[in-house]
Amino acid sequence: MTDRTQPHTVQVHTTAGRFGDTAAGTNRYPDRGPSTSKVIAVITGLPIGGTLLLFAGLALAATLLGLAVTTPLFILFSPVIVPATIVVGLSVAGFLTSGACGLTGLSSFSWVMNYIRQTHGSVPEQLEMAKHRMADVAGYVGQKTKDVGQKTKEVGQEIQTKAQDSKRT
Repeated sequence: MTDRTQPHTVQVHTTAGRFGDTAAGTNRYPDRGPSTSKVIAVITGLPIGGTLLLFAGLALAATLLGLAVTTPLFILFSPVIVPATIVVGLSVAGFLTSGACGLTGLSSFSWVMNYIRQTHGSVPEQLEMAKHRMADVAGYVGQKTKDVGQKTKEVGQEIQTKAQDSKRT
């Protein structure tokens, strides 16, 4: 190990006054206070928030008072109120369902109309192609029916000849 000829040194910077002030008196953080817009926001926000909180409390108190007054009436008239509520609820559901079905029908009709408008020029060609396809299918079915009839006739004759052969033996 080597001997140290100089001792360790520590530098200390002192501060005086507010946090951030240096010994020379200059401020490292000049904008440490709230900005003007924040102060205005707090000044306007507190009364508005307080007023809304007051209205919320009044609404809660009025709701609780109304519930306390009307609960006995609900209990007395529940044989009438419950069915009336069910009828009103079903009526509203019916109206909403009717509206949804009507809206769906209108949008479907609109889609069909737009589709027809887009393919307006090619409709006669599509009809002609459909006629040809139908004729092809009818011919195919006729041919298959004819083939099936012929096969049925052949099988019937074969069964008849076997039945006659079995009678002879």
